[in-house]
Amino acid sequence: MTGTSAYGRERRAYLEALAARLPERGLAGRLVGGDEPVLWVWHPRTRRQTIVFASPSREGWTFLWSPDGQESVEEPGLTAETIRNQLSQPA
Repeated sequence: MTGTSAYGRERRAYLEALAARLPERGLAGRLVGGDEPVLWVWHPRTRRQTIVFASPSREGWTFLWSPDGQESVEEPGLTAETIRNQLSQPA
């Protein structure tokens, strides 16, 4: 599938919605991956980072990130907060 498909456009829209909520939580992010984007997220103070995927699931679309992170794309603010809490912890 390419980024010009409906799937690719939908994935990008979900990741952009999440990216827009990162700065207000003290996080930084950048879409990477060209036609099949993922969201690189990092905490400037702790320097911890993760990659977030948007993937279709039985329940709709889901954000997935390491380690073991999973949230519905319907709540990008909650996802940003969860990632902030995870990345705020010292390594």
